[in-house]
Amino acid sequence: MVNGRTVLERFPAGGPRGSWPAEEFAQARRSEGLAAEVVMDLATDTFLVVVRGGDTAR
Repeated sequence: MVNGRTVLERFPAGGPRGSWPAEEFAQARRSEGLAAEVVMDLATDTFLVVVRGGDTAR
């Protein structure tokens, strides 16, 4: 967990498609009912797909 959020997946910011893979992954999780969002982790230079607190429960 990062700041009360659960990290579902990490994507390198230096990838050729930028944040697109992260956005596509987050959209797929939203279509499954999760409130997924993409945030940038500047310390590791990665895009994180996260859900807040207990949003991972199904």
